[in-house]
Amino acid sequence: MIASIRSKNQHLLWRAAFGPMAENAAELESMSTRKLWELLLETSAKKPEKINVAQQLVDLYYNTLKDMEDPKKRELTKEQRKEIQALSTDGLKDLNLRWLDEMINSEAQLREKMSLFWHGHFACRVINSYYQQELLQTIRENALGNFKDLLRAVSKSASMLQFLNNQQNRKQHPNENFAREVMELFTMGRGHYTETDVKEAARAFTGWAFNLKGEFIFRRQQHDVGSKTLLGRTGDFDGDAVLDILLEQKQTARFITRKIYKFFVNEKVDEAKVEWLSIRFYQHDYDIKKLLGDIFTSDWFFDEKNIGTRIKSPVELLAGIRRLLPLKLENDQSQLLFQRALGQTLFFPPNVAGWPGGKNWIDSSSLMLRLRIPQLIAANEAPDIRPKGDDDLQMGMMMEAAKKLKAAVKGATAEIDWNAVNAVFEKTPREKLLKQISATVLQTRSAVSNELLSRYLNNESRENYIKSAIVNLMCTPEYQLC
Repeated sequence: MIASIRSKNQHLLWRAAFGPMAENAAELESMSTRKLWELLLETSAKKPEKINVAQQLVDLYYNTLKDMEDPKKRELTKEQRKEIQALSTDGLKDLNLRWLDEMINSEAQLREKMSLFWHGHFACRVINSYYQQELLQTIRENALGNFKDLLRAVSKSASMLQFLNNQQNRKQHPNENFAREVMELFTMGRGHYTETDVKEAARAFTGWAFNLKGEFIFRRQQHDVGSKTLLGRTGDFDGDAVLDILLEQKQTARFITRKIYKFFVNEKVDEAKVEWLSIRFYQHDYDIKKLLGDIFTSDWFFDEKNIGTRIKSPVELLAGIRRLLPLKLENDQSQLLFQRALGQTLFFPPNVAGWPGGKNWIDSSSLMLRLRIPQLIAANEAPDIRPKGDDDLQMGMMMEAAKKLKAAVKGATAEIDWNAVNAVFEKTPREKLLKQISATVLQTRSAVSNELLSRYLNNESRENYIKSAIVNLMCTPEYQLC
C-alpha cells in the first residue's frame, strides 16, 4: 500500500522532528514531502540561542575558589557545597524544562531532534548544571554540522572529561575510562580495538583537563610524551591525534550511521542500506546534514515497514502531545515527574551508554502511565506518579524531594488551546471527521475500530467530538508508535 502525502509528511515530522504542530497540521495534505524536508533544513540553519540557566552557579563556584589564597588547599566548606549543590540541582531542572520547551515550540525542529540523538550518543551525567549547559550548547551548535567537529568539542568539554575521569588521567598513572568510551561508544564500537589500543590511547589523552570555569586546558607536565602504538599506527600521539586516527577508520562512519539508522529509520537494521549510507558519510567527510538528507529524501525511508513501527521515547511522546495540543501549564514541574516515571530524564542517562531505546521504553507500569497522560492533561487531573528509583540525587527528586514535587504540581492546571486544534479539521465534512482525526493522530497501519471508538466520543457538539476523539486516540497503544 502506497502511503498518502499526509502519512509521509507526518512520518518525516515524527522522525526528523517531534511530530506535527496544530497550527500547520492542516497543510500536510498538500505540501510535498521534499518541500517539507527543505523547510526543516531552512528553519534549523541558524545558530541556536544559548539556554543560559547556570551563570549564577559558575560565578559563585569560581569566585569562591579563586579567592582562596593557597590553590593547593582549595576546599569548599560544607555550607558552600550545599549552596552550590542546590543551585546546580535547580539549574538542571530549569535546563531540562527549557530545552524541552525548545523541542516543543522551536521552529528548528530538525536541530533539536538531532540534538536529542547526540544527547543520548554522548551520554553524560554530572551534577553540575553549568557544565551540562555548556555541553548542551556544544551539541546544539554542532548537531547538523560535521561529526569531526562535534566529537572534538564534546571530548574537550568539562562535562565529559569529568564524567569519564580524565582529570585523573596522568602520565605513569593513566586512567583508561575516557579513552575506552571514546572508542567503544563515541566512534568505532565494541570489538574493533584491542585492550592495548585502549591503554595506548589513554596515555595519549593524559593532560586533557579543564579549569575552574569549565574551559579545556592541556596540562603539559601531566602528558605522557612517549611513543604509542594505536590501531597499527605508531608515534608520539596526543589526544587530538588519537581522534584523527579514530576518524580515519571507516568503522567509525559505519558505527555512527548504524546508530542513526536505528534511531531515525527502524530498529530492525537493513545492513545493506547502512553500508551504502556509511560509505557516503565517510566520503562526505562526516557531514551530518548530508547523511540525514540521504535518509530523509530516499524512497525507502517511506516504505510501509518504516512507518508507525518505532516506539516513541518518553521525551518524544511528551513533546508530540504538546505540539498537537498546544497548552499552557500552570506548573511545568509535572513534566519532570513524567520523564522520571517513564524512564527518560534529560541530562540523567542511566549510564555512559545512554538510553537503550526500542522496547526498553515499555514495561507494565510505564505503559499504563503513557496511556493516561493525554487524559490527565485534558481533564486537568493532578498526576499521581511514583518516580522510579535511582542511585544519586537525580533532579533532587529522591523520595522526599519527589513527594515535595508531587505536592507542588498537585492541582496545577493545563489550559489547552482547542481552537487551534479545531482549526486543523475545519474543512473536513462531519462524515469524514473521525477518519481524518485518526489519520492525523496515529501513524500505525492498524487503526482503532471506528465502531469501538464511537462509543466513547462526545457528540454534543463538533468541538466536543474532535476533543474526545483526539484524547481517546492518544490514549491508545497505537499512539505510542511513530
